[in-house]
Amino acid sequence: MLLSIFSMVLLASCVSKKEYLALEEKQKETQDLLNSATVKLNKCLSDAAAANARVETMKDQLSDLRKANQDLIDTKGNLTTLTQKGAENLEKSLESLKEKDLKISRLQDALTKKDSVTLAIVSSLKKEVGINDPDIEVNVEKGVVFISIADKLLFKSGSYNVTDRAKEVLGKVAKVINSKPDFEAMVESHTDNKSYSKPPLLDNWDLSVKRATSVVRVLEELKVNPQQLIAAGRSYHVPLVENDTAENRAKNRRTRIVVLPKIDQFYEMIEQEMKNLSAEN
Repeated sequence: MLLSIFSMVLLASCVSKKEYLALEEKQKETQDLLNSATVKLNKCLSDAAAANARVETMKDQLSDLRKANQDLIDTKGNLTTLTQKGAENLEKSLESLKEKDLKISRLQDALTKKDSVTLAIVSSLKKEVGINDPDIEVNVEKGVVFISIADKLLFKSGSYNVTDRAKEVLGKVAKVINSKPDFEAMVESHTDNKSYSKPPLLDNWDLSVKRATSVVRVLEELKVNPQQLIAAGRSYHVPLVENDTAENRAKNRRTRIVVLPKIDQFYEMIEQEMKNLSAEN
């Protein structure tokens, strides 16, 4: 499941570019860790498939050995002990393969649990927000839920004050976020590349951050736990399309609410599964 998730900045209000870059680097490191874990898991799954094939072959060998063992017991009693030892060694090998397969199953269960929660969030969002509004999109990318809201729905041109219509939509989003206290919601605001300077805001960075914090404040007013909220401004540096027409610039002016599991909790879940396995053994 999982994926490059996102770039995030933890902001209670407007922050410096240095702080943002530091948090972005931390997020990249986290993403690299998750990607590495995914590669290792995929290799484990491949190894498991090969191991299962070996198990079937060894089962056939064990059956043949047991038959040969019985024949030798009938004809040459002095070889019985040696043959039984060979069969026991094969049985030990089978148990070792089963243990490895169980470990892989534990990892799969942890991933499946996380994916199930993600799908439940998507279902809730589509039910609450609706899927027929062209200004609102709900989708999943690499195991992360994205709610993309067009700029014209959230703000008036050049403003960072959330519109009344947007508050209705954010109220529905807040309801879903409140139902998942173990998840975080990152509000990520994007502008187009048209230069912006309107005191006290200096540029597009300030505008994107201010819009993100405005949405965060509305969600907080809607009783979303502030510990679940992250405000991030991306300025015009991550466009969806080229900023070469008015239509394309409108597409690039957007705010995404990223609903994602807390990475540390996900890894804790896998670690706990491994501890449970060790305890059982």
